[in-house]
Amino acid sequence: MVTNKQLADLIFPNVTETVADLEKRYPPRDLPSGAEVTRFAPSPTGFLHTGSLFTSMICRKVASQSKGVFYIRLEDTDTKREIAGSGEQLLKQLNIFDVNPDEGYLGNSEKGNYGPYVQSKRADIYCIVIKHLLEEGKAYPCFCTSEQLEELRAEQEKQKLNPGYYGEFAKCRNLTNEEKYEKIKNGEKFVIRFKSNGNHESKIKVTDLVRGEFEIAENDQDIVIYKSDGLPTYHFAHAVDDHFMRTTTVIRGEEWVASLPIHVELFAALGWKAPHYAHLPVIMKIDEETGNKRKLSKRKDQEAAVSYFIEDGYLPKSLIMYLMTIANSNFEEWILNNKFEGMEDFVFSFNKMNNEGALFDMGKLNFFARELLVKYNKEEITQLAESYAKEYNQKLYKTIQSNRAYFADIMNIDREKANPRKDYEKFGNVLDIIGFFYEEGYQKALQEPLPFNEKFAKEDLVEALTAIKEKLQVNQDEQIWFNDLKEIGASLGYAANNKEYKANPEAFKGNMGDLAEILRITLTGRKNAPNLCTVMYLLGLEETHRRIDAVISLLK
Repeated sequence: MVTNKQLADLIFPNVTETVADLEKRYPPRDLPSGAEVTRFAPSPTGFLHTGSLFTSMICRKVASQSKGVFYIRLEDTDTKREIAGSGEQLLKQLNIFDVNPDEGYLGNSEKGNYGPYVQSKRADIYCIVIKHLLEEGKAYPCFCTSEQLEELRAEQEKQKLNPGYYGEFAKCRNLTNEEKYEKIKNGEKFVIRFKSNGNHESKIKVTDLVRGEFEIAENDQDIVIYKSDGLPTYHFAHAVDDHFMRTTTVIRGEEWVASLPIHVELFAALGWKAPHYAHLPVIMKIDEETGNKRKLSKRKDQEAAVSYFIEDGYLPKSLIMYLMTIANSNFEEWILNNKFEGMEDFVFSFNKMNNEGALFDMGKLNFFARELLVKYNKEEITQLAESYAKEYNQKLYKTIQSNRAYFADIMNIDREKANPRKDYEKFGNVLDIIGFFYEEGYQKALQEPLPFNEKFAKEDLVEALTAIKEKLQVNQDEQIWFNDLKEIGASLGYAANNKEYKANPEAFKGNMGDLAEILRITLTGRKNAPNLCTVMYLLGLEETHRRIDAVISLLK
């Protein structure tokens, strides 16, 4: 008679260590009471998704605020989908957003006492645990071919039964040890399955840190835990890794809720205490075609990839700050009260998380982005723009390099005031905003019809511009400059103030706002532009007069 141990020894003849040995190799962590051990466990199958940044950000926050440990584990057991170099790229992008692990996989190296932190390097650990399950009769080799499994699925669909490998459909679980032994000795290909004792018609109670306690169908699937290529499946590897890396809290997307019964049963079968689970709401958006909510899509949505925000020049902290508003409902009020400072002092709580899924709001992201960028002084924002442009925007980089001091002065317009202007949310469109300061941008503006108010005849515009050219000085105090503009306006029939104009509009050509707009459009090509006095000062007298002459020529 072939025993479970003999069968296990046949499959794993070189495995001599036991689960008890692993417990000694990876002892419980020596951490303060209440410290949380969290992990971000990406697969090297593509870019860093915005949802993954959201998850890893929360993992980092939960660990740091509890004086615990946040580590990164690379789950690379799905070799068919692996993209070379994507693991290292994920780490680089996390670093950009200051979501850095205390230990774990670091790209080209590892740090910590609970590794290896790359699953493909942990084969010996998985084999020890799987051999243990075989010896206890909680796992078995399965010899079913892909064709047989397809036939099984077709039969279940025909009978309208729950699909999968379970109960009466789990043919190989009923083979005797002798039959299994002979098949292996004969070289038949096999996988190893976990023997479930569940029933999908029964319910189990589970507790989620976000959703609270709820019931879910029990697992009854004899899932594959060890593939024919010698690597474990995700479900099994995650349980082993989270136990021996001493993870206390598994934080992941809500798409994994359906897998919770499998994971709960695996931990119970192995006699291990399961970690706490927190399934985060997905980030949604309104589909432009249907008008319905849907998940951010890697295929459809540029904002699904964090590289979009990096390459478009958003300050990484602005995206993190925005994502925290999704994470906790009380964060926005907190950060406003703290003047957008000290985000690391905010205490995150799963109880303040909305489990329905939040819409990605570009408007709110841009609000945070503007509030953060306005805090940098002249030199700091120039340095940030230069660093970004050097890597992602050569046109902007060449512009800055052509005259760095001039660029810095432009970026500093109204920056040092008590209520500074908030023109910029990202560096990717800076040239769209300030391009008129440069000849190429200004000439481009002149190719379009200038947006002058239609109530003014061309003669009125020429008259105003001619007077401004003759009488308005460039390099002077802003209040004196404005008073001079008012005098010019009064001499041409423009009301000195809006109140006076509103009281008797027929008596005037327009108001001072109209006159300023004529000058603004002439110098910038647009209705909205920074402080007009400063614009004139930076352009200088010669360029200011050249632009006025150019527009007068267009009007005649």
